[in-house]
Amino acid sequence: MGEIDTATAWIGLGSNLDDPVAQVSRALDELDAIEATYLLHASSLYASPPMGPPDQPEYVNAVAGLLTTLAPEALLDALQAIEQAHGRVRTGERWGPRTLDLDLLLYADLQLETARLSVPHPGLRQRAFVLHPLAEVAPELVVPGLGRVLELARACPADGLRCIGRAGLS
Repeated sequence: MGEIDTATAWIGLGSNLDDPVAQVSRALDELDAIEATYLLHASSLYASPPMGPPDQPEYVNAVAGLLTTLAPEALLDALQAIEQAHGRVRTGERWGPRTLDLDLLLYADLQLETARLSVPHPGLRQRAFVLHPLAEVAPELVVPGLGRVLELARACPADGLRCIGRAGLS
């Protein structure tokens, strides 16, 4: 296999267990530490109501832009390793509480559908907790097949989403 070109990848971060602000802040540092990857952008932190079962704490969310030479599935492996290091346990419960959730939202202008990975992330268009932080740091970014991030964010109601400040990056 040949060399992978450098690509910008966008990652959604979320946590609602075990000090979510610290979980997301630490994860941003850990994204920057992934081999062959550099943290370019980090949005503010946002609090949002849970998407899944209502009997769980609110989430803290952010979006990060990475410059990487890793292929999409190798980047996904690195993201899942960070989730596991944060105590993430995949129980099969959809949208339940979690210490850390890292979603590969976009990878350059790639459109990809495999058994493990869909890029752009299939829920991106409906998720205020992704679109509004993404619009903060990359409003002109074009989501393949969907359009500009700023327009997508304007069409997606904030629904209780609120900015709570910046992550404590080291």
